[in-house]
Amino acid sequence: MASQTQGIQQLLAAEKRAAEKVSEARKRKAKRLKQAKEEAQDEIEKYRKERERQFREFEAKHMGSREDVASKIDQDTKHRVDDMNKTVVSKKEPVIDGVLDLVYAIKPEIHKNYRA
Repeated sequence: MASQTQGIQQLLAAEKRAAEKVSEARKRKAKRLKQAKEEAQDEIEKYRKERERQFREFEAKHMGSREDVASKIDQDTKHRVDDMNKTVVSKKEPVIDGVLDLVYAIKPEIHKNYRA
């Protein structure tokens, strides 16, 4: 009977050690998964930063910086406004003369519906 009790004790001890090993394996697995997730996040972040850098280089190469684009738009706008002002100055007198000629050219006529 003592040998049966001793065998049961050994089985219980073996079961306890097995449960501890399984628990430790689960902890190691969870730790490895967490570490892999962190490494993947770091890799994703590095990739994102690299792609943003490449995009900024492409944008600067093909479109110029935003300041360059804004200054180019401002210069173009100034140039167009100057051209319009020059056109107004050069055509102002002929237009005024034409309008005055039309105003002064009054031809009094009786309206066609007027009955005397």
